[in-house]
Amino acid sequence: MTSRREFIKKSVLLSSAAGLSTVLPSSIQRALAINPDTHSTYLDAEHIVILMQENRSFDHCFGTLKGVRGFNDPRAFRLANGNPVWLQTDKRGKTYAPFRLNIQDTKSTWMGDLPHSRSSQVDAHNYGQHDKWLIASHLSDKRYSEIPFTLGYYNREDIPFNYAMADAFTVCDQNFSSAMTSTWPNRHYMWTGTIREKPHDATSRAHIRNDLDFGEANWPTYPERLEKNGISWRIYQNDLTCGGGFTGEERSWLSNFICNTFEYFSQYNVKFSARYATSLREQISKITNEIKSLKERLKSMSNADQEFQKSQNALTKKEEVLTKAQAEFKYYTKEKFSQLSPLEKNLYQKAFTTNKNDPDYHTLTPLTYTDGDTERTVNIPKGDVLYQFRHDVDHGTLPTVSWLVSPQKFSDHPSAPWYGTWMVSEILDILTKNPDVWKKTIFILTYDENDGYYDHIPSFMPPNTRQANPGKCSDGIDAKVEYIPLEQELQYGVNKNAARGSQIGLGYRVPMIVASPWSRGGRVNSQVFDHTSILQFLEVFLSQKYNKEVREDNISTWRRTICGDLTSVFTKYQEEQKKKEYILKRDPVVEKIYNAQFKQEPAGYKALTFQEVEQIKADTLSSEYLPQQEKGVKPACALPYQLYVDGNRSRDGKNIELQFQASNEIFGNHSAGSPFNVYSILPYQSEQQANTYEPFRVWHYAVSAGDTLKDQWPINAFKDNAYHLRVNGPNGFFREFKGDDTDPNIIVHCDYERSKDTLTGHLLIHLQNLDAKQEYNLEIIDNAYRKNWSQSVVLKPDASESMVIKLDKSFGWYDISVQVRNFQKFEKQYAGRVETGKEGFSDPLMGRII
Repeated sequence: MTSRREFIKKSVLLSSAAGLSTVLPSSIQRALAINPDTHSTYLDAEHIVILMQENRSFDHCFGTLKGVRGFNDPRAFRLANGNPVWLQTDKRGKTYAPFRLNIQDTKSTWMGDLPHSRSSQVDAHNYGQHDKWLIASHLSDKRYSEIPFTLGYYNREDIPFNYAMADAFTVCDQNFSSAMTSTWPNRHYMWTGTIREKPHDATSRAHIRNDLDFGEANWPTYPERLEKNGISWRIYQNDLTCGGGFTGEERSWLSNFICNTFEYFSQYNVKFSARYATSLREQISKITNEIKSLKERLKSMSNADQEFQKSQNALTKKEEVLTKAQAEFKYYTKEKFSQLSPLEKNLYQKAFTTNKNDPDYHTLTPLTYTDGDTERTVNIPKGDVLYQFRHDVDHGTLPTVSWLVSPQKFSDHPSAPWYGTWMVSEILDILTKNPDVWKKTIFILTYDENDGYYDHIPSFMPPNTRQANPGKCSDGIDAKVEYIPLEQELQYGVNKNAARGSQIGLGYRVPMIVASPWSRGGRVNSQVFDHTSILQFLEVFLSQKYNKEVREDNISTWRRTICGDLTSVFTKYQEEQKKKEYILKRDPVVEKIYNAQFKQEPAGYKALTFQEVEQIKADTLSSEYLPQQEKGVKPACALPYQLYVDGNRSRDGKNIELQFQASNEIFGNHSAGSPFNVYSILPYQSEQQANTYEPFRVWHYAVSAGDTLKDQWPINAFKDNAYHLRVNGPNGFFREFKGDDTDPNIIVHCDYERSKDTLTGHLLIHLQNLDAKQEYNLEIIDNAYRKNWSQSVVLKPDASESMVIKLDKSFGWYDISVQVRNFQKFEKQYAGRVETGKEGFSDPLMGRII
């Protein structure tokens, strides 16, 4: 198709022949220029279009993007050895920091993918220590095995279209893959909300790997629910995987990369495809000839011949395969298909929509161009890989819910060059061609998992119910269903070297951009999401727009508690926004991807010396050895979080007690529950062996909206009776509690100032002295947003004090410590953002503007 080929040449995704370097992508320009009706909301949309691409982590793509929680995260996780999370150590003991891959001047995009199996993903996580990335994830090619490739990242110069989309619409920087594993399980979560054969039965098999055969799975799926409720839907791809038929590079350009996982669900009947019948016919012919040949060979052998039994076994296996193929060939016919129920026929036809009406959809054609003095040729699809999707948009038959599945070469998978930019831009171009379509469309772009690429934020997980004192969940949350025991892995035949007993997820952060008339403006959304959030959004959208309750019952209570439904991404469109409309700068879009394979491998990394590591630890935010984010802030979506975590000694003084709360006081039914990770920074008593200490421990919590949880840590369980706990929650929520068994007898509560039934955006610190005789001199210190600011408080015996800390100049962000004179080990630190229900700005400290 001319427009498609012209776009390829224009963006130089496949060659450098076009020579255009500073063209603003027209698809984004057009989307920004189309305004919906004044005062409309996302509920005025009529089309939800979803594209899940392949295998990129958030830091790998957007770690340097302005305003997101990336490489300048001011309170990022610290490893057990005290190093910032950016510093990862390999098996040789060498320590590296993230480094730029440089997509144009190196062949990084041609060097293959990283390990991203269940075992490698769990091993990198290392029970929450998050420190085995360089050991668990490295390129298999021995020439590159010592490159710390997992730490490689791209920036705006490398992937300008992706950054332009994030600048134009809303990027979600707390979006996690659903499972700590590979592609299929994560896509199962997007389409079905689970990976278990019986979703709420912890003893049911969990398909945590790419381990299904065609037509093997059968648990309920969301498109079935759409079909039964009369909601139009469709899944678009160039062609299927089942049945094969492609040779060489055809498969990577023209198939669906085995990424439409409904090919593995029996109720979708993929084997009725004409291509599967053709493959069976070819298989039967081939095996019949092989059996005939084997029988002839056996006639010439004696029973004592060493090869006789081997050939006899081969014959038996081939006869079994032939019998199965003949039975399937007899069953999967047009006549049998006509006997399926209307529901079954619709599931097949809608899930496996292909470009069969395009006469060239199975054809490649050469594109020849010159790279300097060198003539190069690359094959590209002759047909339109978006033919049917384009047709349905142009003819007004785009369904309410659409999913698109890319061929491998357009999927952004690291095993293929990064050509996926074209796919995304072309989808936007198709949707914005008719303004009336774009005015009523929401386009969700996300990625299934991180490949083996590093991300600095440890995943939120449910408590490990096989562990003593693993953390807690609110009542009604079943954490067991989110855990796969080692014995279950072995029961289903997983090799013991690959088997892992661990939580299913969440996996690591992956990019997500929501493009629509109600999510433009270059915002960042920092609510916790995973792939089931897309299903939860569809539930809300269909319920409120069509009054149809299309609920995905497979989603666990734990995921529904901690993962939002995407509605916080959207704002009501106001006409005056025209004056504030985000104007993109003219960024280069030349990405000489094809030519890059002839360049050198990335070399921008170095093993850090001890002195360099110490310098980074002392001044992480401005270290020359760490990557820096773009300077500035982004508009930040209002989030439905009203979160509290306070840590105080128990009344008897023997325990440090933490109280976790996800209040629904301010945001009512819209309030979100929250996950929290708690880390012991000092050695803590081992649960397995008496009189020994673990250098690092993690506890996981999930608090439902409106609920409060409490947990205690015996102070004498910490070495030398000195405790040090850190708490991480969503969007930079941070608490730290330090002290020992001689702590002052005071209580500190970090609250938010109120004005009637709203929050003002300011912090409120409550102090209470429980000692009837002793007064304490306290110091309240701002660690980040107001340099050299502190305030002294004298807390009389049995007295209470409250103080408001104004946050106008920091957009509601705070980082406050409470210290007490003469108690050197005692300190409480509170950091995060006060949510008021109004849009704000991203962290100005992270943006380096204060």
